[in-house]
Amino acid sequence: MRGAADRPDGAAVPAIVAEGVDKTYPDGTHALQPVHLEVGEGEFVTLLGPSGCGKSTLLKLVAGLLDMDGGTLNLWGRPPAELKQSGRRLAFVFQSATLMPWAEVRENVRLPLELASVPAAEAARRVDEALALVGLTKFATSLPNMLSGGMQMRVSIARALVVQPQLLLMDEPFGALDEFTRHKLDAELLDLWRSQRLTVVFVTHSISEAVFLSQRVVMMAARPGRITDEVVIDEPYPRTREFMVTARFAGYAKRLQDSLLRASGGHEPVDGEEVAS
Repeated sequence: MRGAADRPDGAAVPAIVAEGVDKTYPDGTHALQPVHLEVGEGEFVTLLGPSGCGKSTLLKLVAGLLDMDGGTLNLWGRPPAELKQSGRRLAFVFQSATLMPWAEVRENVRLPLELASVPAAEAARRVDEALALVGLTKFATSLPNMLSGGMQMRVSIARALVVQPQLLLMDEPFGALDEFTRHKLDAELLDLWRSQRLTVVFVTHSISEAVFLSQRVVMMAARPGRITDEVVIDEPYPRTREFMVTARFAGYAKRLQDSLLRASGGHEPVDGEEVAS
């Protein structure tokens, strides 16, 4: 895996450096054995692996939502708890949209700004900008139950973007959507990543999604969770549907499929076979 010692002198400080990070849950589940991972600023990195390999655990450790049991973890050279002092921000998009059903789209997106006591005029401007970025300006006054699943995820992404993050952490955000909607949102996410100059760490179970989105795919295995492989997707952006039917795409997918099989212990992974995901 890429490490701090591999950087040339004068290179930018990486967005994420995890060195020997491990996690055991109170029930004894060893979710992660010492993990070493570096993510450069502006990278799009995907975590891929069978259920129970610690992908979500690692993402939550980066976000500061869980405490690690060993190792060091820095975001732009600081522990997650000190991120604010660096002038940087992160946002987390969960598997489900987790919207307030009684609140209009605009109110759902504004929530993080209210919690941060952002002045009303500035909050209104930033909400409008975030809704425009995800194409939901016309739905600002709609309730969540009036929206499709894909549109609800756009609201969740807008709620993340409204805090103007430099680091976007996404835990299988499109996994429950149909294939057409999923690909459309994948393409829109790449547009946002490039236009907003984000650093993105994305968790998925989908090999094709990983190949389509990523600059680098990090493979993880379970019992306990650990990184076992890394595949660089050396393809230009923007990426289109046409890329997905090329021999190059198939080659990346085959390499990841073989790596996933090894990470699964030589058998097909079974959803839910381990507690920590």
